[in-house]
Amino acid sequence: MEKSAVYHQPCSAYAYPYDKDTMHIKIRTKKDDIQSVSFIYGDPFNFVKNEENKYKWISQRKYMIKVAQTNLHDYWFIETKPAFRRLQYGFVLISSEGESAFYGERGFSKLEKKTLISPDYFFKFPFLHEVDLFKAPEWVKSTVWYQIFPERFDNGNPSISPKNVLPWGSKNPGTEDFFGGDLQGIINHLDYLKDLGVNGIYLNPIFEAPTNHKYDTLNYYSIDPHFGDKETFRKLVQESHKRGIRIMLDAVFNHIGSQSKQWQDVVKNEEKSPYKEWFHIHSFPVTEGTNGNIEGKTTLSFDTFAFTPKMPKLNTANQEVQNYLLDIATYWIREFDIDGWRLDVANEVDHAFWKKFHHAVLKEKNDVYIVGEIWHDAWNWLQGDEFHSVMNYPLTQAIIDFFIEDKINAMELVSNLNQHFMKYMQNVNEVTFNLLDSHDTARILTRAKGNKKKVKQALAFLFAQSGSPCIYYGTEIGLDGDNDPLCRKCMIWDKKKQDEDMFLFTKKLIALRKKYQQILSNGRLKWILVDNQTRILTFSRNLGQQSLVFYFNQGEFDEEVPINKNGISYVNAWNETSVKSSSVTVPAKQFVVLASK
Repeated sequence: MEKSAVYHQPCSAYAYPYDKDTMHIKIRTKKDDIQSVSFIYGDPFNFVKNEENKYKWISQRKYMIKVAQTNLHDYWFIETKPAFRRLQYGFVLISSEGESAFYGERGFSKLEKKTLISPDYFFKFPFLHEVDLFKAPEWVKSTVWYQIFPERFDNGNPSISPKNVLPWGSKNPGTEDFFGGDLQGIINHLDYLKDLGVNGIYLNPIFEAPTNHKYDTLNYYSIDPHFGDKETFRKLVQESHKRGIRIMLDAVFNHIGSQSKQWQDVVKNEEKSPYKEWFHIHSFPVTEGTNGNIEGKTTLSFDTFAFTPKMPKLNTANQEVQNYLLDIATYWIREFDIDGWRLDVANEVDHAFWKKFHHAVLKEKNDVYIVGEIWHDAWNWLQGDEFHSVMNYPLTQAIIDFFIEDKINAMELVSNLNQHFMKYMQNVNEVTFNLLDSHDTARILTRAKGNKKKVKQALAFLFAQSGSPCIYYGTEIGLDGDNDPLCRKCMIWDKKKQDEDMFLFTKKLIALRKKYQQILSNGRLKWILVDNQTRILTFSRNLGQQSLVFYFNQGEFDEEVPINKNGISYVNAWNETSVKSSSVTVPAKQFVVLASK
C-alpha cells in the first residue's frame, strides 16, 4: 500500500456539505493500488456501554465507490446524511495485495482483531451549518451563455459612433480600431439570440472608457457614450428579460483607467491628492514612462495591471475604494436589475474585498451570479463566500488539447479532466462557466485550422459537461480570428456570408442541452470506454433512472461501439430515432448521443 499517496482533508473539496442534509466525502489513493475503501462513520456523541461497562462508539460501515482516475491517483466517493448534522469518520483501505489499514486524522493505524480504534483517531466534521453551504443561483444550471464584445456586435445607432469609426467589417480589427458596435445593436438582435436558444448574455465592459475594449474604465456609473446611455441599457435589460434572457456585466475592479479623475488627480497633486491611498504608489511623481519592463528589469513607481501604465491598480484594502466599488456593484443591480457580475483579473484582488463584494451583491439580489476571471486552480475563491464560479479555462484547454490540436490522447484527456473536477465540490462543478474561446483567446475555428468537424465535436463535448456553457459571439455562424485583436472581429450579419450549417448545428445543440438540462447539470459522470488507439471516448451521465450516453470518435475511421443496454431501451437523442441494435456506429470526427427511454 502506497500510504504517501493517500490524501483526505475535512472541510475542503474532500469533505463538504452538498445541501443542508447531505455530506460528500472523497479520499485519494495511488492509481490501482487500493481494491476497496470502507467508510466508517457515526455521530461523535453516540456511545453505549458494553459488557465491560465501558463506553463504545456506535458507528456504521459502507463501501465507497471509485468515481475518477488520473494517471497517478484514484478518487473514492460516498454520500451520507448525518442524522444530527454531525459527523465523525474514518477509512479502512485494503490494498490490491490484501494489506489493510485504518486512515484517520492521526494518519494510519493497524487493523487488528479485538482492537478498537479510538474515536480520537477519526476525522471530524463538527456541524453541518446551512449558512456555510456553497450556494449558487439555480437558474445558472439551465443557462446557455452568449458572450458579446459590444463594440463588434452591431452598429445599431450610427449617430453615436466615434468620429474615427470604420465601415462595419471593412478590415481585420487593429488594437485601436472602432467599428461602432453599441447597445442598440444588441437590442436589435435579441430575437436572433432567442431563436438560437440563448438565455444568458455576458457583456464585456460597457462603462465609459477611451478604448474599444473598455477595460480602462473612466466612470463606472456611466455607460460609454459610444455604446448608448442608461435608458438604452435599461431597455436592453428589460427586453432581454421579456425573452427569458439574463444579463451579466463585466466589472473591472482590479484597476482603473489612467484618464479617470481619481488617477489624474494623483498625477497632478501627487502626495497632496486625496486619492493617493486609492492606489499602490511606490514613489512620486507617477509618470507613465517609469512603469514597465525594461531589458528584463522591472521599474515601477506604481502597481498596474501587468505592465500597462494606462491601468493603475486599485488598492482594494482601502475603505474608500471598497465603498466606491461596492456601491457600483449594487447600483447596477438595484437600478437596472442585472443578473450577474463577471469580475476581471479577479485573482489579483484581495480575498477580504471579494467576501465583502459577495455579501453586498447578494444582499441586493439573492440570485445574482458571480464569476471570477481566474485561469488556474481557483478552489480558494470557491468556498461559498466569494465567487459562484470562475471562467473554466482548465476545461477549455483540455478540450482543445484533445479535440482541436491533437496534443493528448484519450486517456490523458480523461486524466486531466478528472483531476480538474476532483479539485472542486460538486456544487461548484454544477455551475461552472464553461467556454471554448473568448475575447482573450484565439477563436475556436482558427485554433482548429478551419476544421468545422473538430469544432462541432468540441462544442458537443463542452455541452455534455456539468456547468453553464458559453458561446463566443459569431461561433455559431463560423466566425474565425486569431489572438487579440483578431478574435474581436465584427459580427457577420449578411446571411449569405454566414455558415448556415454551423448555425443550425449550434441551435440543435442548445436545444439538446435544454431538453436534458437536469441530467447534464446534476448527473454523475461515468467513463465507459477510453481507447487511445481508436481515439474513442464513451461516457454516461446518470441521474436516478435516467441516463445519457455520449460516444465521441476523434479517430480517422468510423467505429462500431457496443451498447451496454442492461435491459434499458435507448433513443438516439440527436435525431430522435429508436435504437434497436446492440451497437452504434460512430462516424469519424463525429459523435452520437443516446438517451434512455
